[in-house]
Amino acid sequence: MKPETKKGRVIVAMSGGVDSSLAAVLMIKEGYDVIGVTIKTYDYEDVGGNDNRDSSCCSIDGINMARSVANKFGFPHYVFDFSDRFKREVIDEFVREYLAGRTPNPCVICNRKIKWEYLLEKASSLGADHVCTGHYAKVRFDEGLGRHVLSRGRDTSKDQSYALYGLTQESLSRTIFPLSDMTKPEVRELAASYGLSSATKPESYEICFVADNDYTRFLRDAVPGLKERVGGGDIILNGEKVGAHEGYPFYTIGQRKGLGLSHDAPLYVRKIDSQRNVVEVDTGEKLYSRGLIAEQVNMVKYAEVPQEAIFKAKIRYKDPGADCTVRNAADGRIEVEFASPRRAITPGQSVVIYDGDDVVAGGIISNIME
Repeated sequence: MKPETKKGRVIVAMSGGVDSSLAAVLMIKEGYDVIGVTIKTYDYEDVGGNDNRDSSCCSIDGINMARSVANKFGFPHYVFDFSDRFKREVIDEFVREYLAGRTPNPCVICNRKIKWEYLLEKASSLGADHVCTGHYAKVRFDEGLGRHVLSRGRDTSKDQSYALYGLTQESLSRTIFPLSDMTKPEVRELAASYGLSSATKPESYEICFVADNDYTRFLRDAVPGLKERVGGGDIILNGEKVGAHEGYPFYTIGQRKGLGLSHDAPLYVRKIDSQRNVVEVDTGEKLYSRGLIAEQVNMVKYAEVPQEAIFKAKIRYKDPGADCTVRNAADGRIEVEFASPRRAITPGQSVVIYDGDDVVAGGIISNIME
């Protein structure tokens, strides 16, 4: 039964999983006028790789599970087809980055462009003030700074602030994270108490449009003739050719397996040069770098990076973070210099800077400082 008093209308992004399903129920319980929305991001025949299981995020199975929650709790549910925009903004960029010799993080782009900016357009057209998701993160307005601040969620093992750093101040101002102070076990327990079938649903960790987690297969399908075009280039160690690679887009910084090399010490991918079709390898100690330059920077907590400020920075999702000095660089970029060298800093990945639990800023790693 719907509450008589409404706090306002909110769009809840629903994948069919336990997190977004519970988020929708909590919004209903708090008195919001809820509209559930599932985003269709791709067609299976366009991406392949999931053996017709169609069970990844935003799949038919996910749509049906989201709709069942809406039916159970009496709120409308719609499916928005963003597949054209998703291909243009996310998939095509994913392919371009790999062809440039970089390793992208498509979830960052999807969150900003698809799950927020485009969804907020739909929210406005439906008279909704806010978008709600089941992400494990927090957002607040800081009166002193005059800015909306994104922070880590209470469950640090599930915290998703790293992948949300790209959200603009406008997006953050219209965002609700009802799971921000909950742990995953608490979410599952509460979901079960509400009779949500997704309470025991396993989590999906692969990128949605690469459901088999085989990036090599995906790139070969996406770019006909890619293997023949880029295969057979040199693998270089200390300036000398030591082997031939299968195609530079099929490697990533820090990779050890699949190099097909014999050496007296383990070798790892150290650098990828798309212009020369070369993969450089070296021993593990040569993977360490003192810092990086990041571009496409989004400022979150502060409007500008305080000069010579000391923060912590993460260079990948599961990275616990490390002390660093952050400086402004030319053309809106930032320079991040770590107190101790970091291993396998990877161009194309994101660096996210933290002030305690608050996200200061984030950007795409463009260059490595040796």
